[in-house]
Amino acid sequence: MNDIKGYCEPRFGAVHEALARLLDKEDVGASVAVRVDGEPVVDLWGGFADAERSVRWERSTLACVNSTTKNMTALCALILADRGLLDLDAPVAAYWPEFAAAGKAGVLVRHVLSHTAGLPDLPGPRAVEELYDWEGVTAELAARAPAWEPGTAAGYHALTFGFLVGEIVRRVTGRGIAEFFAEEVAGPLGADFHIGLPEGDDHRVAPLVPPPSMTDEYAASAPPGPDGARRESADVTVRVKDVNSPAWRRALLPAVNGFGNARSVALVQSVLANRGTAGGVRLLSARGCEPAWQEVFSGPDRVLGTPMSWTAGFGKFGNAFGWGGWGGSLVVSDPDARMTVAYVMNQMIDRDGQEDDRGTEIVMAAYSGLG
Repeated sequence: MNDIKGYCEPRFGAVHEALARLLDKEDVGASVAVRVDGEPVVDLWGGFADAERSVRWERSTLACVNSTTKNMTALCALILADRGLLDLDAPVAAYWPEFAAAGKAGVLVRHVLSHTAGLPDLPGPRAVEELYDWEGVTAELAARAPAWEPGTAAGYHALTFGFLVGEIVRRVTGRGIAEFFAEEVAGPLGADFHIGLPEGDDHRVAPLVPPPSMTDEYAASAPPGPDGARRESADVTVRVKDVNSPAWRRALLPAVNGFGNARSVALVQSVLANRGTAGGVRLLSARGCEPAWQEVFSGPDRVLGTPMSWTAGFGKFGNAFGWGGWGGSLVVSDPDARMTVAYVMNQMIDRDGQEDDRGTEIVMAAYSGLG
C-alpha cells in the first residue's frame, strides 16, 4: 500500500480511502484536497513523482494540470469585473480595439468566458512551438472571423480561451495574466500555483505519465471535459512530451499550462465557493463570485459533441461548477455547500479506451463527509 501523508478530518475519511484505492490500483502519484468554508479539511498526497516509482510524491510536488488551469484564468477576469475594471457585458473591443475586425465588434467578454465567442480554433495545423508566440497568436485571433454568431452557440475554446482572456486581462491591467495571477491571487493566498513555471521549480515537477501502453507521443487534440467528451478535430496536436518539456513550462498558455497540486488548486478555487474569501483573505465580493455559477449557455457544445452548461468561465454541473484537465486533474466547487474539491495526479488515462472516474470518486467521497 502507498504511504499517504497529510491531513484529513475524520468525517472526510472516505476521501483518504478513495485516494488509497486509486494509488493501489492505477495512479502513480497524486494529491487531493478539500476546503469547506474556505478552510482546509483534507490535504493528502502519496505515491511517486516519476513513472519508475523511484521518487516520492512530496508535499511540494507540482504537476501540470492542463485545462484545470482555465479555472484560474477565469478567476482573474471575475476579480477585474468585481473591481469595476472589466464589464462582462461589454464588447471585447472596448478593451482590445483590434479585436473588432472581421465582424467581431459585438463579441462580449461574457461570450469569451462562456466558450460562445466562435473562436475555438487557431488557423492550423501548426506546431506546438508556435503557441509560445503570444503577440502572434493574439494578433491572429483579433483578425479572425467567428465560426458562428457569438452567443448563439458554444464550442469549447480549448487553447484559445487562455489567449483571449489573457489578452483582455493584459489590456485592462497592463500586466500579463501570469503576473496578474501571481500578484493578485496566488501571492495574497499563499497558493503554490503558477501559470507557466520558473526554471528554479523544475525539480519539483512530477512529469505526466502517458496512459498504460502509450508512449510520450500520446496526444490529444484538446483536453477533454469532466464528462469524458473529446473533440473531433483540432488545430494543434499536443503530446505528453510537449507538456513535459521545459519550453512548455516557460511559455504563457493560460488555458493549459498551470502547475500546482491539489492543495493550491483547492485553495484558489475555494475563494469562489466561499463568497470571495479563503483562509481569511478576501479576493472579491460575494456578489462578484456569482458569475462563476450563473449559467450563460446551455445546449450542445459544437466542439465537445455533448450537451454542456457554461457559466462565465466554468462548466456547470448541477449546483456545482469547475473544470478538469487532459489526463484526469479536476476541481469542483459547490457554492451551496461552500466546498471545493481538487484532484491532481501524474498518471494519465486515455478516455477513448478507458473510463476515468478518479476525480469523480474523490468528489463523491468529499460529499459523503458533509453528512
